[in-house]
Amino acid sequence: MSAHAVEAAEAVSTPLSLLEKAAKALSAFQGSRPRLTLTEVVQRSGLPRSSAHRILDQLVQLGWLEREGRDYRLGMRMLELGALASHHNRLRRAALPHLHALHEATGHLVHLTVLDGAEVVYLERIGRSDDSGVPSRVGGRQPAYCTAAGKAILAFSDAALVDEVVGQGLRPRTPRTLTRPEFFRSELRRARERGVAFDYEEAYRGVFCVAAPVRGSGRAIAAVSVGGNGLHRELERIAPAVVGCTRKVWQSMFGPGRPAARGRADEEWAEPAVPRESMDDMMAWLRSSDWM
Repeated sequence: MSAHAVEAAEAVSTPLSLLEKAAKALSAFQGSRPRLTLTEVVQRSGLPRSSAHRILDQLVQLGWLEREGRDYRLGMRMLELGALASHHNRLRRAALPHLHALHEATGHLVHLTVLDGAEVVYLERIGRSDDSGVPSRVGGRQPAYCTAAGKAILAFSDAALVDEVVGQGLRPRTPRTLTRPEFFRSELRRARERGVAFDYEEAYRGVFCVAAPVRGSGRAIAAVSVGGNGLHRELERIAPAVVGCTRKVWQSMFGPGRPAARGRADEEWAEPAVPRESMDDMMAWLRSSDWM
């Protein structure tokens, strides 16, 4: 039997995981028709009818699909996540040339991050091969409270979000992590006053960072940071360049002529509310369900 035939036979004999089945069910809605019946989902996905029915019902319960009579369509959770991904892609495209310029000007590692709950997510990482000492990657996450980027965003976020972060606990990552809520809140106040936030070995030993929020006059939508090993003596010098970079990113997003008043720009960029519980619930269901 040829290698290709062996691979084909293995593909047929290997059962699909529950996650793959759910992905197949959702992929059935990629066509031009927004509404599908159970029979049409079965035909497009190739799933057994009983499996497709159970998966669709679970996706409806989670808000990833909606049901009207016999028809299914994409739910608000899917639309919200799609809009969120679109916003982040727009932000990354606008920021990328300015991130490269900042890296060239400072010679140090540059990050673009957004806030997701109590964590920062890295959308971009611009650095050299010898920047491997900073444990970050595109798509990676870090607790917001111990990173310069996280503090820069939280300093210009709603008080309720700060309360949520503090309520989840400020666990020590290094001996220099701010673990007392009153000290952490004071740090955010200083970041608001100065327009920049710092990380002095609070997330990792030997790693220092400075970050500024990407914002107009309202809340922060992201942060740009410069960091690396042993940069504690350079952070103050680098800070103005980081602030300048974030201003250029904002202008690339909204244009230099857009009013800075809070409201219009923030409303246009307002991220849809995607409760973290919805993703957690779905992943927990996919990991634990054995009824398939």
